Amino acid sequence: MSAVISTQKVSKVYNPDKIPVHALSEVSVEIARGEFTAIVGPSGSGKTTLLNIIGGLDRPTSGNVEVGGFDIDALSDSALIDFRKNHIGFVFQSYNLIPVLTAWENVEFVLLLQKKPKAEREERVRELLRAVGLEDQMHKKPSELSGGQQQRVAVARALAPKPDYILADEPTANLDSASAENLLDIMAKLNREEQVTFVFSTHDQRVINRARRVITLVDGKISRDELREP
Repeated sequence: MSAVISTQKVSKVYNPDKIPVHALSEVSVEIARGEFTAIVGPSGSGKTTLLNIIGGLDRPTSGNVEVGGFDIDALSDSALIDFRKNHIGFVFQSYNLIPVLTAWENVEFVLLLQKKPKAEREERVRELLRAVGLEDQMHKKPSELSGGQQQRVAVARALAPKPDYILADEPTANLDSASAENLLDIMAKLNREEQVTFVFSTHDQRVINRARRVITLVDGKISRDELREP
């Protein structure tokens, strides 16, 4: 299968003019459509930095990043925002839900940004909240939901615009075992049925056990790239 995410000799140096921190060093990796991939490694290994660069939340110091055939580092800031909005869904450790909005409104928000018609928005939001098991919690605000429920809302929101890729940074870190396994079941089902490409940054063994590919970073470099049988 051809790569839909490709990094070629990507390096990232923070504070280059002061005390440089080499977060990534010439990382080259290719990820095919429909992969369920975990990027792992100890704290400071560069896994979150790599995920952020793939998602266009950060730019590399050197090297090339292509996502869906686009050289995303060549895009202007406004074009990059549009690209993320239409092609990439993000799931963060801290959920990043809008506290004054209900679960329904949080999921609908990105569809409003895309100016989707009301009927299409309602159908998609209801479908996703049902898929993550929160149809009966749709009118509750984040403060009224458990951590596991908030993360499921975050997954539904990430999937709302029908993105090609979901990038998840430590999505299970704040969840108990039951909530984490439930969330991973949902993600694996969506990956299998909708062929959404999932890339995780994680140190959680529960995520690693589910991944069909595990890329290990140490000191900003790939030390191992393991492809597992489905």
